[in-house]
Amino acid sequence: MSRKPSKPPKSATLPSNLQLGRAVEWPSTPEAARLDRVPNPQKDTNYVVRFTAPEFTSLCPVTGQPDFAHLVIDYVPGQWLLESKSLKLYVASFRNHGAFHEDCTVMFGKRIAAEIKPKWLRIGGYWYPRGGIPIDVFWQTGRLPKGMWIPDQGVASYRGRG
Repeated sequence: MSRKPSKPPKSATLPSNLQLGRAVEWPSTPEAARLDRVPNPQKDTNYVVRFTAPEFTSLCPVTGQPDFAHLVIDYVPGQWLLESKSLKLYVASFRNHGAFHEDCTVMFGKRIAAEIKPKWLRIGGYWYPRGGIPIDVFWQTGRLPKGMWIPDQGVASYRGRG
């Protein structure tokens, strides 16, 4: 027996200009990528949202060789939530972007913070070795609201084969 889906409650109505639910072009650069936000239905409650991008790629600005990272983004939302499809497209926009690890990680965090204006945000960029040296980059905004439990990002320091 099939049921017709019911209409979403009025509180769940989303802006009509979202990339969510429609075919969109893959952005060619981070600047061309659009990050979408949606209203936070729990804006009066402090809680943590975590996004993990374990296959982040960009290019070395000197050699053009690919660089790989595991990104972990934690934030305490305010009025807005980051829409995940737009985040996926933003991640993909770095594939042909040449920048150092530090620049990619901080640029990523600043762009999200500017778009959704979270109460707090941190990003951990765990980069795989370049020239035999792994580089981990961390950036955060503001102060963590009191009483918040923030789990460890769960990414071990690079140990090679040891």
